[in-house]
Amino acid sequence: MHETKGDRVEEVHAAAIRQQAGEAAVASAVEKVPASAAASSAPVARSGGQVLVDALRGNAVDTVYCVPGESYLPVLDALHDAPEIRTIVTRHEGAAANMAEAYGKLSGRPGICFVTRGPGATHASNGVHTAREDSTPMILFVGQVDRAFRGREAFQEVDYRQMFGGLAKWATEVDSIERIPEIVARAFAVAQSGRPGPVVVALPEDVLFGSGIVTDAPPPRIAQAVPAAADLAEAAALLESAERPLVIAGGSGWSASGVHALREFVIANDLPLAASFRRQDLFDNRDRHYIGQLGLGVSPALAARVRSADLLLVIGSRLAEATSSGYSLLKSPLPEQTLIHIHADPDELGRVYQARLPINAAVVPAAEALARLPAVAAPRWASWTRAARADYDAHSTPAAASPDIHGVEARGVDLAQVVAHLDRTLPDDAIIANGAGNYTVWVHRFYRYRRPGTELAPINGAMGYGLPAAIAAKLRHPQRTVVCFAGDGCFMMYPQELATALQFDAAVIVILVNNGMFGTIRMHQEREFPGRVIATQLVNPDFVALAQAFGAYAERVERSEDFPEAFARARDSGRAALLDLRVDPRQITPQARLP
Repeated sequence: MHETKGDRVEEVHAAAIRQQAGEAAVASAVEKVPASAAASSAPVARSGGQVLVDALRGNAVDTVYCVPGESYLPVLDALHDAPEIRTIVTRHEGAAANMAEAYGKLSGRPGICFVTRGPGATHASNGVHTAREDSTPMILFVGQVDRAFRGREAFQEVDYRQMFGGLAKWATEVDSIERIPEIVARAFAVAQSGRPGPVVVALPEDVLFGSGIVTDAPPPRIAQAVPAAADLAEAAALLESAERPLVIAGGSGWSASGVHALREFVIANDLPLAASFRRQDLFDNRDRHYIGQLGLGVSPALAARVRSADLLLVIGSRLAEATSSGYSLLKSPLPEQTLIHIHADPDELGRVYQARLPINAAVVPAAEALARLPAVAAPRWASWTRAARADYDAHSTPAAASPDIHGVEARGVDLAQVVAHLDRTLPDDAIIANGAGNYTVWVHRFYRYRRPGTELAPINGAMGYGLPAAIAAKLRHPQRTVVCFAGDGCFMMYPQELATALQFDAAVIVILVNNGMFGTIRMHQEREFPGRVIATQLVNPDFVALAQAFGAYAERVERSEDFPEAFARARDSGRAALLDLRVDPRQITPQARLP
């Protein structure tokens, strides 16, 4: 993997903040607070906006995403004098929130987003929902009306505690300038502790414009739950007695050391490992122990294997609806399989399934502890693991030509061949981003992720996520190849963010899967109400002309054999690029075709 000096600095600092490796981490972060904000014998008054930006500095924030608003002008003014914090201006608050969420996925630190009150907050709620269901650390700062105007339905006034109460881990409002450091520190702690997630902080306009002498707070140290020795001993005994064990890895909060420890544990014990929904990058898909992803488009053979396993070791995953195939792979509340469930949040243990052994522990210390256990001698499940891998190889290898179903040959670009080409040619550290739609089934089935931090996909199924996430990834890792998959309906949620990509030199490559419909809904529609098509057909613009109007490189691809050279031209253009793939609208999934 090509690693820049900036990448390395960010990784080291992220690991220090996330894992709290000693007092040096705190000292390092505190040093980032400017002299004007540090405690001294002659403290100076600062605006609320300056106090807030100094708090961001103190927490090692290097990027914020925003759409500017008059409700937080003092923050923007303070950012003017904070060149170490890059301010990325998007064209829609939903895109800004999605970029912040993607940053949180990639870094393990809270992605920071600023939006204005009222409509800005409602637009940004899309990203908050994604961060909640995806367990991603994120902080959304929202402008608010003057405190003196509260309760009068002032211009764009919203009660954000009530609005975000069910979406965010914590939603609050600053009530005085003196409390800004305290609340920001708590926001960073809440966003990163236990099961990570989003925090919303409302900023009254008069607090930001006010001034005062305020004491800064150090960055919080995040406590992590670790597995008890007795629990580890019991887990080892349960594994020793198993005949058909299966590991399911997922969730968030993973680090390079945690992923490495997970790999060591799995290989030492010759265990089959499945990834939870859209967490395929936690384990090298080329390794013979990897057996596929549990989610939309799950392999029937893998689903059957989960049902027939006699032990499930679940690390980090909540076993949510998509991962559990609608809560059908395990029976609730008492699974037939012996369940060892490891999760950082005690509230997730026993929420749906009563585990034989629930372990409240963060994924990194849990994986490291498992890796230290003595390996099972001569495990009885070697043939079980080999068979599971053979099933995966068969399912994830596309046919050599376009599918021919019921005697009808597919027309246009074969998406399976497109994904297979990228799987063969992209570097190991390439980042793949996507939104929601049936087109993602091809990506998750045929692309083999190699390294952590290379899959950006919303567990909550948010359309439009792919392009903003890809831009955030390219801004964070400019030397890496970043590819965005988007359906035509998905892309049109945030097409204007091509302007953001061009403005900030984010040379992402968009692969637009164009079939003229909302494919997922059409599939369900044909199943439930065959022949009664309504509300799922799309009349699209000329996507090539649209992208070129933004200044992006663009071309249309109508044949599978033309894709490799078209992709090479897009990559070599050196700027944001879009490839409009014309696919067969009848090919609704890799194995199903509409009549």
